[in-house]
Amino acid sequence: MSKKATNQLQDLQYFGEFGGINPSISDSSTYTFLSAKTMFDTFEGNTEGCYLYSRHSSPSNLYLGEALAALEGTETANVYASGMGAISSVIMQLCDAGDHVVSSRTIYGGTYAFLKNFVKKFAIDTSFVDNTSLEVVEKSINSRTRMIYCESVSNPLLEVADIKALAKLAKKYNIPLVVDNTFSPLSIAPAKLGADVVIHSLTKFINGTSDCVAGAVCGTTEFCLSLKDVNNGAGMLFGSTLDSLRAASILKNLRTLHIRMQKHSQNAMYLAQKFEQDGFRVVYPGLKSHSGHETMKRQMNADYGFGGLLTMDVSSLEKANALMELMQTEKIGYLAVSLGFYKTLFSAPGTSTSSEIPLEEQKEMGLSDGLIRFSIGLDNDIKRTYKMIKNCMKQLNIKPDMVSV
Repeated sequence: MSKKATNQLQDLQYFGEFGGINPSISDSSTYTFLSAKTMFDTFEGNTEGCYLYSRHSSPSNLYLGEALAALEGTETANVYASGMGAISSVIMQLCDAGDHVVSSRTIYGGTYAFLKNFVKKFAIDTSFVDNTSLEVVEKSINSRTRMIYCESVSNPLLEVADIKALAKLAKKYNIPLVVDNTFSPLSIAPAKLGADVVIHSLTKFINGTSDCVAGAVCGTTEFCLSLKDVNNGAGMLFGSTLDSLRAASILKNLRTLHIRMQKHSQNAMYLAQKFEQDGFRVVYPGLKSHSGHETMKRQMNADYGFGGLLTMDVSSLEKANALMELMQTEKIGYLAVSLGFYKTLFSAPGTSTSSEIPLEEQKEMGLSDGLIRFSIGLDNDIKRTYKMIKNCMKQLNIKPDMVSV
């Protein structure tokens, strides 16, 4: 993301109804009209600036949507009650019965389950591929393919997508590239690299306080309006619109995202380097040993670092569970799913956020039993955190030579 785009987000200002420095929250489920014709025109989608029903949108949602569009550099954005609400709406808006999706093999478990299982009801099938190989991606495209789907930095293996190259490939076949940018807000701006639609789980880094669930779709005005169409809009008809109170809360937290992402990245880089020096198998895009390190460097905004996620293999699920339980006891962080919190969160993705993926597929993609995913927090003394984790490892006799490389 360029500094110009960052400044556009910083320059957004909204006055509250009574002059407050925070915009007023629209605490209404429905909105009045001064004429019956205006109501009719609004249902037909021919009225700008009029609100119909909060499932369609609300002033609070539009404030947040404008801020997210500025964040990603898109024309506009819609907000949803969850990341999966955003993801499922986009997929069903772009695909009809009998269509085909080319998706990265390493994606969030909920997205995998939706593409693998749920859309089969509509005869939509998905090819899960290694999206770091453009040749493999292209070979998977056929006459029924309606989109390429990937994550900027994948969950949980932290593979880095070459978004510019994938966008070029998508345009060659006249299909959209849809990118989930949840793991790398500010660090990567997919729309600037050619992505057509950018998705976020706002639950994570963007909100940053682990107190709500929300999602967003950033794209063209035409596409975002299609999602809200009263007759054919998946977002509108699925009923997954975000509550106004939560939209207002997320908008406030979004203002500190640039500061938080810098700290998340700094702390994650420190821990990744230290544990790699110790001989552990660590995966972090900021390490030169990471296969996508150079790709990440080419497309990232260096001001915000390589992100707050890293993984480390401790050889077995038994060891991983014991270490996570002890780290929680020692107040290093929480054994919990999700990410982007001020405290470090850790989980074994094979038995949690990626458990929807069959074991044989997990092994094929390199998701081992002993893999721990860390969402590194905003610790003020990261050196102390490192020593505390090392002490937990020592107590459990977890050593680098236990892990086969």
